[in-house]
Amino acid sequence: MTGTADLLVRGGVVITPGGRVRADIACRAGRIVALGDLAGSWSAKTVVDAAGLHVLPGVIDSQVHFREPGLTHKETIAAGTQGAVLGGVTTIFEMPNTTPPTLTAADLEAKLAIAARDAWCDHAFYIGGAAANADDLAQLERLPGCAGVKVFMGSSFGDLLADDETVLRRILANGRRRMAVHAEDEARLRDRRAIVEAAGDVRLHPVWRDPESAMLATRRIVRLAAEAGRLLHVLHVSTAGEMAFLAGHKQRVSVEVTPHHLTLEAPGCYERLGSLAQMNPPVRDAAHRAALWRAVRDGVVDVLGSDHAPHSRAEKARPYPACPSGMTGVQTLLPVMLNHVAAGRLSLERLVDLTAAGPARIFGIAGKGRIAVGSDADLVLVDLGARRRIADADIASLAGWTPYDGMEVTGWPMATVLRGQVVMREGELSGLPCGRPVGFLDVPVSPSAPA
Repeated sequence: MTGTADLLVRGGVVITPGGRVRADIACRAGRIVALGDLAGSWSAKTVVDAAGLHVLPGVIDSQVHFREPGLTHKETIAAGTQGAVLGGVTTIFEMPNTTPPTLTAADLEAKLAIAARDAWCDHAFYIGGAAANADDLAQLERLPGCAGVKVFMGSSFGDLLADDETVLRRILANGRRRMAVHAEDEARLRDRRAIVEAAGDVRLHPVWRDPESAMLATRRIVRLAAEAGRLLHVLHVSTAGEMAFLAGHKQRVSVEVTPHHLTLEAPGCYERLGSLAQMNPPVRDAAHRAALWRAVRDGVVDVLGSDHAPHSRAEKARPYPACPSGMTGVQTLLPVMLNHVAAGRLSLERLVDLTAAGPARIFGIAGKGRIAVGSDADLVLVDLGARRRIADADIASLAGWTPYDGMEVTGWPMATVLRGQVVMREGELSGLPCGRPVGFLDVPVSPSAPA
């Protein structure tokens, strides 16, 4: 077979569904059209030399908070997606806790309009599941550009907090797509807040938001989802008990972990970083971290999400617990996890499953997650031997900091390709924002959506 492509990626070691192969990749009209030894048979407008590099499917980060609209001093869709492609991420799902929260079709359209102008990667946006919109969710979750429904059982406020069992049953009854949930028990968190109010010590964050607060909420939502016959996705699982419990419910429940829960460890991270290490649910001790790694190795974990949730340094500098929880992560997800690959904690193939094939499978994403003929030409070229130091100065987020500042890693994204267009090369953005809404297998295709 011969042909002309828009882009040829030559000479890399490609991670395909069938394993590692040294191959060229021809991309045309946004998709992969040929894979193999294409020397002499294919030409292209743009040729990228991938010799010495590994070519992975573009990372799908299914949990980010880009803060726009309303909280743009912390982050924007433009800055957040710039960080994404700098880190090898080609698709993001953005969360609904903005101002206003994403609860209506108009809220979703407002975000899609911003993204159409500013997004550097492909995208979808969650609708928040709440008492205010519970009866409309079956229609809202099927809107083009919607990633599904996200429920906050704890760690939220106002219309987005859904901790009442009657409300949760209404939300679960209205819709069919897999529902994402932040599972912490709000009543227990309120009862235990006095622990940290009195002490003002961020090291007590995982004592206040203890494993039982996570376990109570996870058990409850799994039970309610089973009663409703609803598929469930439990976000940022952080405890050994939850992993053991969820291992028995894998037929209908998928599981996410984050790089920071796999990498950081209490109490040392709080002593070193203070509130910059403060997340909900918290970074916990070595025993819980080890249990998360066992769950990764055993296949209990389906997806890696960054939970990129930036706040300004000034906000983080407030006395604990008045300082907000959250940290940057979309740009560092792949470098941090490649470092774990270099250390032998997981294989490159397992990393690809967690960051590309897994999210595409769990969420029914159309055309993404695999390097295969016919799939979207979303690629990240990585140097597995490159040694780099993660630095605040290189973080694209408006927050301008990372909990991994100063960390030396082995493995680095050298180029990012989005639907056949090189959008990052050697740490520099290329071209203009060209992100599009993600298509889903269980959502009708919009008449205006690109083929």
